[in-house]
Amino acid sequence: MGSNDLKYEVSQNAYIKLVLHSLKHPTSAVNGVLIGRISSSNDTVEITDAVPLFHSQIPLLPQLEISLILIEEYFSTKGLNIVGYFHANERSDDFELGGVAKNIGDHICRYFPQAAILLLDNKKLEALKKSKSSSAIMQLYVRDASKNWKLVQSDANNRFSLKEPSANVILLDYISSEKWNDIVDFDDHLDDISKDWLNPGLFN
Repeated sequence: MGSNDLKYEVSQNAYIKLVLHSLKHPTSAVNGVLIGRISSSNDTVEITDAVPLFHSQIPLLPQLEISLILIEEYFSTKGLNIVGYFHANERSDDFELGGVAKNIGDHICRYFPQAAILLLDNKKLEALKKSKSSSAIMQLYVRDASKNWKLVQSDANNRFSLKEPSANVILLDYISSEKWNDIVDFDDHLDDISKDWLNPGLFN
């Protein structure tokens, strides 16, 4: 089954971790990787976790390569892989998937061909407090047959969904308590190796 047919389902913890990372650095572009596996029925990419990567110099390849190797080594022992990429643009009025995000997505596709890119939708994030929507505040991009990244329309057979319908309720609760201050990304870890990029206590 090609990525044109697959569905993508993101767990509450992975989803919230990515949004909190972007809220911690609201004036910077931030990124992260999606962790998961193909479902036993081979029709869904299950995104079970996420690792926040950087909030400063996103295009720097050496740090990216090092982080991807460490992340892949850790999660492969648990039967999981890097299955996609997350990006939040620097400007809140920028809704385009940029070249850097596409290039990193292409890189991940070399190892996981069905990889997706999730782009934070700042309009939906802003509206969330009022709308109380239960749908994801991210846009799903997958590669087409020509290896170009294409936006999957949100009504396209529910190809992208939150595993837990209550995820946005929990997210809003964390936003109100400024939980984003607890997020650690790879930038933080490289500055201070005592900071754990796995964020083990985030949801305790």
